[in-house]
Parts: sequence; C-alpha cells; structure tokens
Amino acid sequence: MEVEVLKYPAVRNYVAGQFVADAAARSMDVVSPLSGAVISTVPMSDTDALNQAVEAAKAAYPAWSAMPIKERVQVFYRYKTLLEKHMQELTLLVHEENGKTMDEARAEVEKAIELTEFACSLPQLVSGELLEVSKGVECRAERKPLGVVASIAPFNFPNMVPHWTVPNAIALGNCMILKPSEQVPISAGRIAELLKEAGLPDGVFNVVNGDKEIVEAICDHPDIQAVSFVGSTKIAKVVYRRATNNLKRCVALGGAKNHLLVLPDAHVEMTASNVAASMSGCAGQRCMAGSAMVAVGSVDHIIEKLVDEARNIVPGKNLGSVISREAKERIERYITEAEQAGAKVLLDGRGATVAGQEGGYYVGATVVDYVTPDMAIAREEVFGPVLAIIRTKTLDEALAIENASNYGNAAAVFTQSGAHARYVMENASAGMIGVNIGVPVPREPFSFGGWNESKFGTADITGKSSIEFWTQIKKVTTKWNPESRTNWMS
Repeated sequence: MEVEVLKYPAVRNYVAGQFVADAAARSMDVVSPLSGAVISTVPMSDTDALNQAVEAAKAAYPAWSAMPIKERVQVFYRYKTLLEKHMQELTLLVHEENGKTMDEARAEVEKAIELTEFACSLPQLVSGELLEVSKGVECRAERKPLGVVASIAPFNFPNMVPHWTVPNAIALGNCMILKPSEQVPISAGRIAELLKEAGLPDGVFNVVNGDKEIVEAICDHPDIQAVSFVGSTKIAKVVYRRATNNLKRCVALGGAKNHLLVLPDAHVEMTASNVAASMSGCAGQRCMAGSAMVAVGSVDHIIEKLVDEARNIVPGKNLGSVISREAKERIERYITEAEQAGAKVLLDGRGATVAGQEGGYYVGATVVDYVTPDMAIAREEVFGPVLAIIRTKTLDEALAIENASNYGNAAAVFTQSGAHARYVMENASAGMIGVNIGVPVPREPFSFGGWNESKFGTADITGKSSIEFWTQIKKVTTKWNPESRTNWMS
C-alpha cells in the first residue's frame, strides 16, 4: 500500500532547542485552504507536553534574564537579517497554510521584520530612571522580566502575530511558550529554527501545539506568569477570566466590527479604493477589516465607484481563500440571511471557485446595501470579504450606530472636512481611529489594541506600552553618606 507523502513534514513541538515528537498525542490534518489539500499533520498535545516546555523555559530563564538587554537584543539583530534572507520561503509558508495571496503573505512577513526591528530598540526605552530625591539619597527604577510567559496566536496571521509578542517579551528577558493555531502551525516551527540560528539559547523559546486543552493548561499552569491571546471575543473572554483567576497577567485581544463612516464630501476614488481594500484584504480575515460602511447622506456616487473597485477583486488573483470550508459556509450564510431580511446584494461573492483549485475555500468580494443595524451581518464579526452598507441621514446617527457596537477595535471616517474628522475622532468608541484610512493600524512604536469587547486587560502586547505588560518595576533607594541628615527622608 502506497503511503501518502505530504508537502510538509509532520509538525512537532519545539522544546529546549529541539523538535520533539509527541507520540502519545492525537494528530490533526493541516489543510491548505487554497486547494483543500492536506499538507501536514499537527499533534494535539496534552499537559505533559506543556510541562516539558515550561521546565525548559524555567531552566533557561536565570541565565537569559541575567544577560544585559543590550546583549539580548543582539540575537534579534541577527534574527532580523535571517527573516530578510528567508523572505520568499516564509511568504510561501503563510500563503499555503493560511490562504493569503503571495503579496499579502509577503506584507505579513515584512511586518514581522518591522516588529523585530522595534525589539532591537528596547535598550533605549528601558534604560531606567535615577533621581536624587534628598541629600545623599537616590531612587532608581528598573524594569525586570516576569519569568516564563505564553503567547496564544490565531490562524489569520501565522507569522506576524507571533512577532507581536515573541521579540519584545524575549528581548525584555522573559522565556516564551508559543501556542500557534492548530490550523496554521507550520510557520511557528520555522520561526523557532531561525531564532536558534540567530543564537537564541535553548529553552528561551518553545512551541507547543494543540487545541483547547493546551490553551486551558496555559491559563492554569502555576509557573506561567503572563498570557497573551489573540482570537475571537468569545474565547478572549474565557482566556482572560481563566488566566486572571489564576492570578496571571493577561491581555486578550478579541474580535471586531469596524465601521467606516463615509460622508458625501469624501474623495470618491480614494474612498472607494480604501473601503474595498479594507473589507477584502486578507479575505476579510483580520480584526481591522472594515466590515460595515455607514453611508451618511447622499453617497450613491461613492457606492457605485466602490462596487466597481470591488469587481476587480478576484478570488485566486488578488483575493485569497478563507481558512476553512466551515468559514466559507458561515460567511455565505450571513449574506443569504441579510438578503432574505431585505438587504440588497450589489456584488455577490457566494459560490466562488478558482480554476485548478476547485477544492479551495473561496468567497468573492461581496457588497450588501440597505442593511439595517439589527441584522446579524451588521452586528457580528463576519470575518470574510463582505461589506455591509448601513444608510443614515446624519453623522450623529452614524456615530450612534458605531457607539452601539459591543466591539471597539477600529473606526474610520472618510471626509474632506477637518471639523467632521475631528468630531469622529473625539466621539467614536474605538481604540484605533482612521481619517481617510480604511485600515488604521498603528506602526511601531505605537501599540495595537482596541476598546470594549475587542480587548480585555490593560497595557498592550506590542509597541512601547508592551514594556509595561512584559516587565515589572523594581525600585531601589540608596544612601551612603551617614553625615547627611537634612530632612525626614534622609
């Protein structure tokens, strides 16, 4: 009997600088959404596998945390060079396991390089504070790592999202356990190999694959000090409650329903192209996707141009696949239910296929007009290349719809009026605001993070404010001159 040879070797856990097989674990197929083909397998590890990784991290922590940060970041200087050297290979991995277009996959790796570059700047940001607070008395504040920390990553950015956490947390002196999504586990193994090649000591970075059982074990493990999570709001709430109930630090980033407010004076071509790109980029599978357009007043001329732009977004050409058959069915169900409820489908992406990849999971760019705020497609995160257009008469009505959302990741306004832009900036209930920008993702050193049910926890896992999450402050007060007795302090 002929044994099927998969495109990629079976995924294994990475512990103490070595890939280790988990023979006791059940396995799951890794399916490329581009074609529906099985390309690898991934172990669904149990708590024993996590315990091994935590022990390796604990063993590596004393030496790694004792190393000056300027020496620790040298690893990431070398690692950044390796990311650049292997750009094409890493891009292809993202393309095949996630379904992004090659251009989108390359942009994801480029963002990972930028995140790594920021980590190299951390010595300048954590240099500490020193002040003579009284005659002969000095107070000093220093940032110290937490210990063993964990990062739980989603399927939609298999390379970039791990780089939201791994470079900063490790450069700041922690040792890391990464739990990638079981749907896209291949990139994580390559990240581990390149970090080792860059000189990262064994045990500082570990990868444990699995599903719900491993997530729960991470939240419960007494030796893991902090947990970051990126995924759906439903699971983010569970992770945040479970981790904090076990007295851990936790930042859990959830889903989104981002509103793009389009005013009549908006620049037609710029608005149409930005809105189309926002709703369809990465097949709409990103928490910054503009999935709801609020059309304020007479904007039919912009909607017409938007539909023309969206018609040029073609599955298999400049639009990737969604992650699974289940995702495709769910997305198309939102469109059908909205249509049945009275919405008008201006551009229909249901039933999309790509020649030669008929087994892939594709949804074409879809624009649905005359959506009402009570419809599921207007309230819930569709996570596909679908734009719901909600019509209002005034800007205040539009803001009321945006403010009523449970989410609060991003909002944007398209206008040529500075006054209207400022009004939205001040009144939108979201953590990231765009003006004539459909995807208002901040660049480093600014951090990523939303409000409301798009984020649970304080501080951030990226940018400058991530320092607060991944470290703790040690305050030292010193006096060496017994003769100085000038006030109560000394």
